[in-house]
Amino acid sequence: MTDTDWPLWEVFVRSRRGLSHTHAGSLHAPDAEFALRNARDLYTRRGEGVSLWVVPSAAITASSPDEKDPFFEPAADKPYRHPTFYEIPEGVKHL
Repeated sequence: MTDTDWPLWEVFVRSRRGLSHTHAGSLHAPDAEFALRNARDLYTRRGEGVSLWVVPSAAITASSPDEKDPFFEPAADKPYRHPTFYEIPEGVKHL
């Protein structure tokens, strides 16, 4: 197997000042351990990361930007998901 046949991995890095992982880029590697080591060398050279995730690109399922309106619109017709019309009782604090 050559490096062009290796699977594609998506790399997520949590920075020193961050609370969540953000997508840093992609790389090819034969397995997860090799992908993790390559991600460390490629995306955290200056010591800016404290945690890395590598995920096979084939394992990611995403919505299509072309279908954003029909995919996300059904939530708008369910007003009970938005607590804007509920009455808050007078004695309730910190709600």
